[in-house]
Order: sequence, then structure tokens, then C-alpha cells
Amino acid sequence: MQRFEQQSEFKDRMVSLNRVSKTVKGGRNARFSALVVVGDEKGRVGAGMGKAVEVQEAIRKATEDAKKLLVNVPLTGTTIPHEVVGRYSTAKVVLMPAPEGTGVIAGGAARAVLEMAGVRDIRTKSYGTNNPINVAKATMEALKLLRNAEQVAAMRGKTVEELLG
Repeated sequence: MQRFEQQSEFKDRMVSLNRVSKTVKGGRNARFSALVVVGDEKGRVGAGMGKAVEVQEAIRKATEDAKKLLVNVPLTGTTIPHEVVGRYSTAKVVLMPAPEGTGVIAGGAARAVLEMAGVRDIRTKSYGTNNPINVAKATMEALKLLRNAEQVAAMRGKTVEELLG
């Protein structure tokens, strides 16, 4: 019997894998917690968490969760339209547009999220905690706040030409 798995348009990247344990009456109960980022590298990205007794199951759960939490990212060429700050818990991530050829100047979890979103040129700075879960979620919050000129013009009831002057 052959199994046919549908080929997903999303790529996924595991950002962190953590062994967690709960102490119960009979001893320690170990599990694995995974943080996975999925994206199509064309402006859609999501980050999700999964926890299970086995590593593969935790990764599968995290991937499913990430697909439920997809965000559309407006891109201007290879970068973002404007500077934005994302906060989650004690993590603060500042995303700044960069000229073409700069590359992704970001570390750890922020880099994974931005690369999966399809951003090719960007500068970032992370403040506060360096916990990968909080940094990834702060980056996702920042990407949710991005607006392109057409969206801003529509919100204000103006044309793009009026907005840009």
C-alpha cells in the first residue's frame, strides 16, 4: 500500500527544541517542547508551539499550530515598508527596512521568522530577553503591525498619490 502525502507550499524550520519535565509522585515526567516557524517565503509566515513525549510528535504539533497562526506580511521589494517595533512579554524586537543587498541582519528566532516570511533585506535589533519563544512571538507581533501604502490610504479614505504627496 502506497501513501500519498500532499506536498505543502510551506517550508518549516525548527527554532528550538526543549526538554521539559514535571515532577510527579512516581518521579520525573519528561516531555519535549518544540518551536517551529512555517512560511512560503512569499509573505506568509506563522510560528507555533508543540509539546509531546516524543520529539517528532512535538515537531508535528508545532507545525500544525504554526499553520493555524499564519500572518500576511506586506513586502516592498525585498524588504519591509517601514520601521516597526514588536513586543511580547519582556522581548522587544525592532525591524528596520534595509536597501537591497544588505541581507537579513538578525539573530536566532527573529532570523528564522523573517527568512520564512520571504524578507531578504532587513536590519533588526532585539532587546530584553533572548528566549527564542518570546523573540519569535515578538517578531510575529511586529510583522502583524506592518502596513503598505495601499492599506494606509484605504484606511484614511485617500489615494496613494495623496498620501505620498
